[in-house]
Amino acid sequence: MHTFILERPRDLAAALAFHAQAGRNDAPAEYIAGGTDMVQLLQEHVRRPERLVSLAGLLDGHIEAGPQGLRLGAAATMADVAVHPAVVEQFPVISEALLNSASPQVRNQATMGGNLLQRTRCPYFRDVGYAACNKRSPGSGCSAIDGENRWHAVVGTSDDCIAANPSDLAVALVALEAGVELRGAGGQRFVPLIDFHRLPGNTPHIESVLEPGEVIAAITVPASSTARRSHYLKVRDRASFEFAVVSAAVALDMDGGRIRAARVALGGVGTKPWRVPKVEAALAGGSLDPAVLRRAAALAAEGAQGRGHNDFKIELMQRAIVRAIETAGARA
Repeated sequence: MHTFILERPRDLAAALAFHAQAGRNDAPAEYIAGGTDMVQLLQEHVRRPERLVSLAGLLDGHIEAGPQGLRLGAAATMADVAVHPAVVEQFPVISEALLNSASPQVRNQATMGGNLLQRTRCPYFRDVGYAACNKRSPGSGCSAIDGENRWHAVVGTSDDCIAANPSDLAVALVALEAGVELRGAGGQRFVPLIDFHRLPGNTPHIESVLEPGEVIAAITVPASSTARRSHYLKVRDRASFEFAVVSAAVALDMDGGRIRAARVALGGVGTKPWRVPKVEAALAGGSLDPAVLRRAAALAAEGAQGRGHNDFKIELMQRAIVRAIETAGARA
């Protein structure tokens, strides 16, 4: 770990004045909250900021549920949100995504805002022994495209980066049409979560729409007819403390055995949490008949591109959608 200056500002306004930034390796100053991902990257020399600005004790950690929906303070921990009665009852897909993430020890420390900003698990990004990584070192190339790419994305990719977004939580939130409240020195703004993470294009080192001196203040999830009948399915190599090979978050509004409306998002397959509106449209008005679900799920593969080792994800993500819908549809 290299030497850096740790700043402990007295309040959020003072922290924002440092104009630090999250999720960029080229930022001279970065914010740190729970630190569960940041500390690993510092130890591995992946991140080498000149200055770290601590947000400890400066952000809202409250969990608020009401008729309009859910508001999660950025400092709320994964553990607290996962077991909150209102989340479990009204937004089960969020609770399931969190409980399928990390380990109990990490969930006790990691924050909701930090979860949305965690960095990819691409081994070429996390191992500085590989020089070619556009996300870590812009303009250096992408080792994954012609390398071992089993863990990598098949949608939302570019010629400069195929790293998959690692967050389970973000997939669930995108399915529920959540948004984030951002706070900076110039005030506050709201961004739908689907627009928060950027596609890599030719600038994969810029992962979100956060500006320097801007932080996530809260996550908001609107109340909806689909949220209660929701489910998060995670396919992974082992049963615990493992990132998704493929995941599917679904939320359904049912009229008996017929689907009024569906919301579907995928994880492990995209460079950002991946919503599939064509699948949703095909499901609307349909039944839970497996053949109907398979035809709709097949639309998720449009535009998908495997790179050899990850070709299997294109079929697997379709199967995950079907299984997740069947599970959610069976709920009372």
